[in-house]
Amino acid sequence: MHRHLLARPFLCGLLIIQAWSASLSCCPIQAEEPQNVSGLLQPFVDRHELAGAVMIVADRDKILSTETIGFADIAGQKPMSPNTVFWIASQSKPMTAAAVMMAVDEGKISMDDPVEKYLPEFRSQMVIAEKDGSHVVLKKPVHPITIREALNHTSGLPFKSAIEEPTLDGLPLAQAVKSYAMTPLQTEPGTHYQYSNAGINTAARVLEVVSGMKYEDFMQTRLFEPLGMKNTTFWPNASQEPLIAKSYRPDSAKTGLEEFPISQLIYPLSDTTHRFPMPAGGLFSTAEDTAKFCQMILNNGELHGKRLLSEAAVKELTRRQTPESLKESYGLGFSVGGDSFGHGGAHATNMEIRPSKGLAIIWMVQHGGFPGEGGKAQGVFKDWAYKRFGN
Repeated sequence: MHRHLLARPFLCGLLIIQAWSASLSCCPIQAEEPQNVSGLLQPFVDRHELAGAVMIVADRDKILSTETIGFADIAGQKPMSPNTVFWIASQSKPMTAAAVMMAVDEGKISMDDPVEKYLPEFRSQMVIAEKDGSHVVLKKPVHPITIREALNHTSGLPFKSAIEEPTLDGLPLAQAVKSYAMTPLQTEPGTHYQYSNAGINTAARVLEVVSGMKYEDFMQTRLFEPLGMKNTTFWPNASQEPLIAKSYRPDSAKTGLEEFPISQLIYPLSDTTHRFPMPAGGLFSTAEDTAKFCQMILNNGELHGKRLLSEAAVKELTRRQTPESLKESYGLGFSVGGDSFGHGGAHATNMEIRPSKGLAIIWMVQHGGFPGEGGKAQGVFKDWAYKRFGN
């Protein structure tokens, strides 16, 4: 992602949602679908419009297809492989929301509880009533923000607070969330959609309080380990770091690709002293691990006989939670559209679950934009997947 986007975080979030929504309308391809999708996507790599990708199609029980194309490291000529690790960024949001729903299942919280019930620092939060270049007028909100609003981006919280600089992972979760409580709401709760890392992070902090566990420990023991997500982490270790795909964006001529770092995170990525877990966008994962999470959701909360969530919890996660008066359709940590739901990440990773076809589609790349026609590659893959396996 370009550094200037960090100054416009709402646009960053909007681009993620728009990219996921655009993926629902894919590029038409031939009626006779090949057994493998690699041949359809190789031209994008050959034209230097796509560095590489790992692609998985899964049903409720098994992986139907795993394919790789191109390079995880172009300069090093290191090909993509099924165990390539990606920064999945905002794909962390539905995973965090699923963990919060575990606490709902256990009766520890209710979605319509005010956040201030668990985090007293929010009791004095104000909302902006008037604002111009010379002054800001604050007032008490009509109602305090709820956990539901924190998870569906209608809380009025900003994307981040002013002290989350220069990266998004430099503060302990409790400290970051206290800074949100000190920040005025930008809109009345429940009335407007604003893509907000702060909201997701706040819900995760509530989870910490009611569970008595650190957020990252809860995620590890209650979600990742039961699902066998062995390569999903906030801190890639010594064995995982060499597997991380490089990130690419269009070069200055807009005709090729150039490598760039993840500017939202602190390096080294394995640093557990200065880097902190960011519930809204800090996870690294593989296509296979992400597929396991999607399969659990596709199976209404269980996978291979292990139930992690109730069917009611999955329904809440994946149904539209934003008011019909708003154009944005969002669940709890999931983008929702038509008969599909899923989420994208800042570096163009994507997952889509379509219960009507019994499929989960995982698209793993690391791109901050594409030259030429590279942005169409995901649509080609998804069209192929649904035509090949969706009948």
